[in-house]
Amino acid sequence: MALVGGREGWLWPSLVNLAAVAVAAVLFAASFPSIPFPNGLPLVAWVAYVPVFWVVRRAGTGASAVLGALYGYAAYGLFNYWLSVFHPLAGIIVGSLYSIYMAVLFVLLHLAVRFFPRRGYILQFLLWMAYEYVRTLGFLGYSYGVTGYSQWQMLPVIQIAAITGVWGVSALVVFPSAWLAAALSLPSGNELPAQAMPQTIVERVRACSWRLYRSCLGKIRAFFRQERAAALAWCALLAATLVYGLVSPVDYSGARKVKFALIQHNTDPWLPARAPTRAQALDLFRADFNTLRRLSDEALAAHPDTEFVVWSETAFVPRIHWHSTFRHDRAAWYLVRDLLEYLAVQDVPFLIGNHDARRVPAANPPGYDVMDFNAVILFERGEIKEIFRKIHLVPFTEHFPFRDRFPRIYRALQEADTHFWDQGTEFTVFESQGLRFSTPICFEDTFGYLNREFARRGAEVFVNLSNDAWSQSLSAQMQHLTMAVFRSVENRRAMVRSTSSGMTCAINPNGRITAMAEPFAETWLVAEVPVVTTTTFYTRFGDWLGVFFTAAGAALLIFGGIFHTMNVRKRRKRN
Repeated sequence: MALVGGREGWLWPSLVNLAAVAVAAVLFAASFPSIPFPNGLPLVAWVAYVPVFWVVRRAGTGASAVLGALYGYAAYGLFNYWLSVFHPLAGIIVGSLYSIYMAVLFVLLHLAVRFFPRRGYILQFLLWMAYEYVRTLGFLGYSYGVTGYSQWQMLPVIQIAAITGVWGVSALVVFPSAWLAAALSLPSGNELPAQAMPQTIVERVRACSWRLYRSCLGKIRAFFRQERAAALAWCALLAATLVYGLVSPVDYSGARKVKFALIQHNTDPWLPARAPTRAQALDLFRADFNTLRRLSDEALAAHPDTEFVVWSETAFVPRIHWHSTFRHDRAAWYLVRDLLEYLAVQDVPFLIGNHDARRVPAANPPGYDVMDFNAVILFERGEIKEIFRKIHLVPFTEHFPFRDRFPRIYRALQEADTHFWDQGTEFTVFESQGLRFSTPICFEDTFGYLNREFARRGAEVFVNLSNDAWSQSLSAQMQHLTMAVFRSVENRRAMVRSTSSGMTCAINPNGRITAMAEPFAETWLVAEVPVVTTTTFYTRFGDWLGVFFTAAGAALLIFGGIFHTMNVRKRRKRN
């Protein structure tokens, strides 16, 4: 299949299109934290999609689908390269899903220009924004790669998230790519005459570069004369965003402060489960417990006024409630007993990541079923005070609701060392030490709706417990952090993160990281954060802008498709 429409020769245009897709994939990955750029290159994101919007204008419908599939796999292969470490199937599944998503999206972007030849770039922009929002919904919801997250360090830009969520930031960043691609697609009028082309290679490269520069600049000037209204509107919104970003941050120095000891024991808590024998696994679990206990004691000794100690997601693996209730596994019970005895003499509450297993009446009695949750348990003096059970589980690796419909996939996931959890239903708001707080677990702080609901129910601080140690990647941990920053800005709530290997930190309600532990180190971090009860526009109304982009994009696409079809039929009748 030729990867370009029209009657011209297919080879060279197809190579150009493939090169554009490759450049776009690299620009996308470079915008976010990666191996060469640990913090990402946020300015790159503002032009990262120019090759995408440009290439779908050149390609035909079928070629757009092929190019989209290639872009989806390449972009997420570069961006989420660490997924193959997470799970043997994770990289393949995500790459395949985004190949399908992008194949469909590229076709829609192509149709946008066919339906609206002059201002199709506006519909392209709306469709891209709708895609970013829709792909975070439902079972397959995945927030990694949402454009706005690339701006996590641009504090004046991201303050608008308190009104629009991350979608307002994404919109500002994506629009220039759609507009510039439309400009660069204008017919060129600045070519040098053939006889003026120099003969040496160096001179030819220099002349071609100058010709390309003049051509692009001329196109942008010409397009601005045609479409200045949209460009000026974007400039006005950017200026308003920056002004808001400079005046909206609040000084919380006068607010009440609460001090957390965040324990980072620098190990994948689930690694011992792969030991050859159960006894060896329990020995390794005990070693992890000893490390957690030692680090906690060090933190409390250095900061006696600490109000909470936090251990990361599933930091303590043996099921505390289960082994306390059913003591069939004596070795596991002895380890749980030692933990409870340690906690019983502590003056401060402990938040511990654990899995909470419970017996429930069987669906088909007699007998019982076991429900197993990824949980955070609040301990006071060794007693369980309250539990939060993870609500938004990681698709395919923590949760697969289609066991009966796709039994082969379910078995393949199980055989690939997958641990499925049951899904929690309660948006728990803990209350202790006069503080109301909620504890999104790992993947959950990548979704705005969850933290928004915690804030709506009265949470004054977010306490995130994460385990990204399995990734063995600073990039994975940093990409996770970029999203956590937005949860603080959206709801004007401080967040502390206790992770197994990084990024253990404190984030203030303005999205500024105020303290950070060294990644991949056995360490602790004592951080003090303000207690805030402000209610933001986003907290009240949620992802309203994402819904608007989706509705507007769908409506314009349908409207354009109907009128395009009617016009085609009219032309055929005339002929």
